[in-house]
Amino acid sequence: MIKFSKGHYFGIAILLILVGVLQINLYWFTHQPSSENVNLPQEEKNWLLQQNGIDSLKEVNQENTAKIHPFNPNFISDYKGYKLGMTVVQIDKLHNFRKQNKYVNSNSEFQQLTGVSNDWMKKYAPYFKFPDWVTNKVSNKYPSNFESKYEKFEKKEIKIVVQDINTASQVELEKVYMIGEKLALKIIAEREKFGGFSNMEQISFIWGISPEAIEDLNKRFEIKSLGNIKKIKINELSIKELQQFPYFNYTIAKNIVTYRSMNGEIKNIEDLTNVKQFPVEKLKIIAVYLEF
Repeated sequence: MIKFSKGHYFGIAILLILVGVLQINLYWFTHQPSSENVNLPQEEKNWLLQQNGIDSLKEVNQENTAKIHPFNPNFISDYKGYKLGMTVVQIDKLHNFRKQNKYVNSNSEFQQLTGVSNDWMKKYAPYFKFPDWVTNKVSNKYPSNFESKYEKFEKKEIKIVVQDINTASQVELEKVYMIGEKLALKIIAEREKFGGFSNMEQISFIWGISPEAIEDLNKRFEIKSLGNIKKIKINELSIKELQQFPYFNYTIAKNIVTYRSMNGEIKNIEDLTNVKQFPVEKLKIIAVYLEF
């Protein structure tokens, strides 16, 4: 039977301790992250995680923007033109051309009209998609004295029937260049304030309507009837009542009442020119809505 001394027992205990320490160290090293940034401060680790997320989103966005679907260049909107890198001048040239009910029917016509660069054409022209009856025009065989369907369409002018602005509906107003749903409703709301427009110039006073829209609107509409215009009694209404009129404010209404108290009744349009701060530039328009 083998007998161990105290020294032997002590040596065995030391050995077991060393084995335990080695096992712990081995476990710790094998379970550490393999990232090369393990020694970085926590703040930098968080930043790197956010940056990786941003880079991933950029890659997805680049993939999406890189996808361009075939489109008809005649109908490039302001937003699409901007996304394609066209200038405002180039987009306006296309829109003004389309306002004449004309179309570009080839890559060369588009470049000549808008003035885009050759590099732009190389990048985006391959995605141009014209109607089949345009692209197949060359292949169709017609007698020399026969006009194709396309040629007849090209020569045909669309006649605009001028309508009464005081009876125009929202749908009819939305046909105007650069007039959408919101502006159409705005025009109708302004018309209802007066009971009807007395002058086409009144629409230009509405905020948000561009000169281009006004120009097209004047081609499509005119004053054919005054409708049921609402007249105000300039000599009887109080300051509070007068300031409800669209072209008056509190100051103008107060000055009208002051003028009345000092000079008697307002008899005609000329008297209004003597009222302080009166909007004389709108005098003829305002006069239609006044009852002396």
